[in-house]
Amino acid sequence: MNKKLIGVMLVAALLVSAMLVGCGPEEPEPQNGEGQESKYKAVLLLAGNLGDMSFLDSANRGMQMIKEELGWEIKVIEMGTDPSNWEPTLTDVSSQDWDLIITGTFNMQTQIEEVAPKFPEKNYVLFDVSVDYEKGDYSNVYSILYRQNEGSYLAGALAAMVTGSDLPRANEQKLIGFLGGMDAPVINDFLVGYIEGAKTVDPEVKVVVSYVESYSDPAKGKEMCLAQYDMGVDIGFNVAGGSGLGQLDAAKERGLYAIGVDSDQAMLFKDSDPEKAELVLTSMLKRVDNSLLRAAKLCQEGKLEFGKAESLGLKEDAVGLAINEFYERNVPEEMRAELEEIAEKVKSGEIQVPSAFELGPDAVKELRDSVAP
Repeated sequence: MNKKLIGVMLVAALLVSAMLVGCGPEEPEPQNGEGQESKYKAVLLLAGNLGDMSFLDSANRGMQMIKEELGWEIKVIEMGTDPSNWEPTLTDVSSQDWDLIITGTFNMQTQIEEVAPKFPEKNYVLFDVSVDYEKGDYSNVYSILYRQNEGSYLAGALAAMVTGSDLPRANEQKLIGFLGGMDAPVINDFLVGYIEGAKTVDPEVKVVVSYVESYSDPAKGKEMCLAQYDMGVDIGFNVAGGSGLGQLDAAKERGLYAIGVDSDQAMLFKDSDPEKAELVLTSMLKRVDNSLLRAAKLCQEGKLEFGKAESLGLKEDAVGLAINEFYERNVPEEMRAELEEIAEKVKSGEIQVPSAFELGPDAVKELRDSVAP
């Protein structure tokens, strides 16, 4: 074998190794026990605050899973809603001793793109958005994207089954609701799946769509959803972070159905407000928690592929409907069976769910207008 060929092979091996910049050896370390120090450390930076009972709380739950199941040392930093705090905090944390620096949502893409190249020895996980790998050296960033359109397809199918049915709180109108935090691509990816799932079950169903233009205004969310329910909506889906809690308040006030998001919102209110919990038939779970635990496990094994984005959906248990006591008690068995069949078809690829990211804003608007009452 000539020297030139050997040199080419060595370069190729180094490139593969660089993509798998790891947190540790391929053999998993033992879990933390009494008197042991954790080998691995992870920090989560939230562009907001805990307590949304939705997306950010799911990310925090993932950190607790990393601690409990893998024995990692963890820290969660609530950066608040002032964007001027985010980049300085990320820079400060990047100068500290962390194996994984985790953050997410579209709010943090710019900050990661600015900071990560300045700390090439650090490893970053960015969830719910991806850096633009073609525009910079982000070989130390692993991006997690979610096929929320797939989970929302199930939510839309359920909503279409419920509206106009003989369930005790349904009415004769085939009218369902959607509350979005922002008119933004990731929110509209939920919407596209929701509409397509509903249309598959009943092509005649109509969808009332409202945007709060905030993820932290539950009062406005409630006002919008009360208006939807008063129009004849009997079941609505909130995708609005903290603002979406207003929909659950509106559902309770009107005695009508709701579908939660990101976290299992029925179970969150099971003890504190059982009347409200009873109306949340299910939640479309965006399993940030599962995806962060998965990333940490791969990192610990030296198998996490930095320098790329990965899309996770129903097949990877990254999205899906919450199966809990309220779902099993309030959603008839035949509806649940039909939803299971639909889910299996999505997982197998028999059903291809459109995405707002592929359709583009004009096509999303056209779809939204096509189901407007």
